Amino acid sequence: MADHYQNNIYHQGGGDSYGTYGEDGPPDGYGYQADYPPQEEDAASDVTEGHDEEDQMYEGEYQGIPHPEEVKAAQRAARAKSREGGSGASELEELSEQYEDIMEDCGHGKFQWTLFMVLGLALMADGVECYVVAFALPSAEKDLCLSNGEKGMLGLVVFLGMMVGAFLWGGLADKTGRRRCLIWALAINCIFAFLSSFAQGYGFFLFFRLLSGIGIGGTVPIVYSYFSEFLQMDKRGEHLSWLCMFWMIGGIYASFTAWGIIPRYGWGFSMGTELQFHSWRAFVLVAALPAIASLVGLTFMPESPRFLLEHAKHDEAWMILKQVHDTNWRAKGQPEKVFTVTHIKAPKTAEDEFIEIQSATGTPVQRWAVRSLTLCKLVLRNMASLLSAELRYSTLFMAVIWFCMAFSYYGLSVWFPDMIKHLQYEEYEAKVKVFHRERVENFHFNFSLENQIHKEGEYIRDRFVGIEMKSVKFEDSLFEECHFEDIRSTDTVFENCTIRSTLFYNTDLWEEKFIDCRMENATFEHNKQGCHLDAMEENDVLIYLVSFLGSLAVLPGNIISALFVEKIGRVRIIGGSMLVSAGCSFFLFLSFSQSAIIALQCMFCAVSAAAWNGIEVVTVELYPASKRATAFGVLNALCKLAAILGSSIFASFVGITKAIPILLSFTALVCGGLVALKLPDTRQKILQ
Repeated sequence: MADHYQNNIYHQGGGDSYGTYGEDGPPDGYGYQADYPPQEEDAASDVTEGHDEEDQMYEGEYQGIPHPEEVKAAQRAARAKSREGGSGASELEELSEQYEDIMEDCGHGKFQWTLFMVLGLALMADGVECYVVAFALPSAEKDLCLSNGEKGMLGLVVFLGMMVGAFLWGGLADKTGRRRCLIWALAINCIFAFLSSFAQGYGFFLFFRLLSGIGIGGTVPIVYSYFSEFLQMDKRGEHLSWLCMFWMIGGIYASFTAWGIIPRYGWGFSMGTELQFHSWRAFVLVAALPAIASLVGLTFMPESPRFLLEHAKHDEAWMILKQVHDTNWRAKGQPEKVFTVTHIKAPKTAEDEFIEIQSATGTPVQRWAVRSLTLCKLVLRNMASLLSAELRYSTLFMAVIWFCMAFSYYGLSVWFPDMIKHLQYEEYEAKVKVFHRERVENFHFNFSLENQIHKEGEYIRDRFVGIEMKSVKFEDSLFEECHFEDIRSTDTVFENCTIRSTLFYNTDLWEEKFIDCRMENATFEHNKQGCHLDAMEENDVLIYLVSFLGSLAVLPGNIISALFVEKIGRVRIIGGSMLVSAGCSFFLFLSFSQSAIIALQCMFCAVSAAAWNGIEVVTVELYPASKRATAFGVLNALCKLAAILGSSIFASFVGITKAIPILLSFTALVCGGLVALKLPDTRQKILQ
């Protein structure tokens, strides 16, 4: 088949030719030139005027330390020699080696840092999503009248949506493009996050948060795959690790905005009884700002050139690589450097071409259906190839590591705050006041009742007006000719009581709060409708503080992994971090107080962060470009499944026993850490 790119010649002003795709390339099929073409004497820019390159001495020259550029040149020469000597190299290997050479000449600079910020905001949005429901739930459960089962489902549906999103968008990104899929994923997240903030019913709110989760679920698989394809080998591990910090920043952002917005209800508004907009809804809107900012930034970013080359789009890839090269060298004050690539290898992609019905033989709907069906088949075939002979063990090992790490991390992330709430409840319950056989007649209760138990009391012609009852229980008591008016109650019940000739007016004391009670001529008028919000009751700032400290504690692990990922290696960082985290889990037996639990949470998060960073770097490096986002998506979906299982199992043992969650966490981390040590070292591996 004739190469239709051979006749494409690129020019820059002044007549300098940038070469062709293969027309004048060397015999080995590569037109890649390591040395720049000779420049005219007067071609130097104003930026470099007055600088003599011969006068600039490399500081390590006298110590026998080779210059980094010399090391890169030697590595490039070795790769070229191996290509010449080994005629059996595949097209994919040739493309990978040439692409690495191109990225080295493009350098690391302004373009990568701009993309770093844009993709970091997308990763930040993923971190925020994990906290939105947890922070909004204490208020939302009153605003939406949620039962315990509905609250549990709302927390579950977020991770369920993210699991589906990771699986879906990861597969699509390898077939339709990283940038395109990331834009669609973030757009879906923003749209349904906005709609969820105005949803007045539980069903709509649940549905919108599910779709919002499906959108944001695509960010992690795509972001790491996308960014890695703009990095050269010696920068890859470090800068992918720095990118992980944005997930931590997302947790800090969510904690601060929730703390600053949710407890303040005064500036909410309502439109009749149909639309209520309280401050927790404003928090849901503010939480979507990182996704919106990333979405705007992505409109100015190009597609991954490596993806384009995988799909034989040579022209577009060449233009983007030239843009990266020129952007970086202009920012470094060397605009005279010329992009010298004349030919780029690309694998044959005939099997990935879409089948379309021609306009003369089918309707637009039929053509769309064929394209969609073909795309689904290609995505599923790509997923199945993760279990091929050459990738089977890598996929199995990474699946075990992802699952074990997520099971322990997310399980303990739920266990820590739930244990704090349990200790608070035990402390609160220890201060309960018990009144036994009290008799009160003709008394006006104009003060709130809290944390009390009244047994076998008698209340005759008493008035309970304009008060709040919080955690109050009446047992075997008699109420005769009493008057309850404008009552707000929380965790208040009447059990086995006799209610005689008593009026309940404008209260929230509904039938379910009277357990085995005898009603004799009792009247209920104008009961309160719906639920109520209580800023003092429902918003304990400790939940924000715990999440903030847990997110901030990740900082040391991020810094250590970023600084040492190239020196120590990804495998040692993952295995060491998981095994040390397993050891830290045994300290959880010392969690006897709230401060101890917070300290242990910070310690665990700090140690485990390095493992997360290493896992994400290795996942990128183990898979070829055609399967990278797909593999990351499948493994990240498995991670969310482990998060659902871990959080559900660990939460069920709160207040029952510490031993089982601790042993489960220890076992999973040890298992994952030992498997991680069996992974290959990918530090010097060129991205395939």
